Amino acid sequence: MIKTFKVLSAALSYPSKQLQATVDEMKSAIRDESLLPPEKQQSLSALLDEFSDTDLYELQERYVLLFDRTRSLSLHLFEHIHGESRERGQAMVDLAQLYEQKGLVISNRELPDYLPLFLEYLSIVPASEAKETLAQPLHIIAALAQRLQRRQSSYAAAFQALESLAAAAPEKEALQELLDQSEDNPEDFEQLDQVWQESEVVFGPGANPGSGCSQDQLGSSSVRVDIPSPTMNQDSTRY
Repeated sequence: MIKTFKVLSAALSYPSKQLQATVDEMKSAIRDESLLPPEKQQSLSALLDEFSDTDLYELQERYVLLFDRTRSLSLHLFEHIHGESRERGQAMVDLAQLYEQKGLVISNRELPDYLPLFLEYLSIVPASEAKETLAQPLHIIAALAQRLQRRQSSYAAAFQALESLAAAAPEKEALQELLDQSEDNPEDFEQLDQVWQESEVVFGPGANPGSGCSQDQLGSSSVRVDIPSPTMNQDSTRY
């Protein structure tokens, strides 16, 4: 198990009392594995300290504002390529099947492209495979890192840490295409209503199978899924 990925999964999940209670354990796991460069360890540790030092309701409010109400910061990877279109369906099916091949079982209410869940998957595969798989949607992760940094959000540290763990740099053209997209303002309710107008979504084998991403095309999508903050010595990958 790669504990650093489990820590990052927990850090990007909806804040909970359990998350606050395991901050010291997560910091120790990052330090002991030493997969991150020292400066990335330091900035990620600062984010984790915020979790333990800040009121839980304030943490939850911040999380919802950033990741639930700001579509350009969505933690659902395929949102940034497919939106709510039909093409997202087959991509979801392929990704769920990839998880199941490694024994990661998800419930019907969980969306496979939720980044913390994706990181749970990376934590249970060999390190070389995890780093290569992470490189596939890295342009999305890098775009989110830059958007969060512009907002002066401490969450940028988690995405910058992921960038340092990938086997390759983000593809420049794909990254720039994402950065060129306009960002929504969660405080502008009129704009928010317009951005979140939903088109029909069809999941499953009938969802336009020829046009979706496959497990080798984790390019880059919103319902929040609350994954419990993992215990670092826990081997179970079923939720």
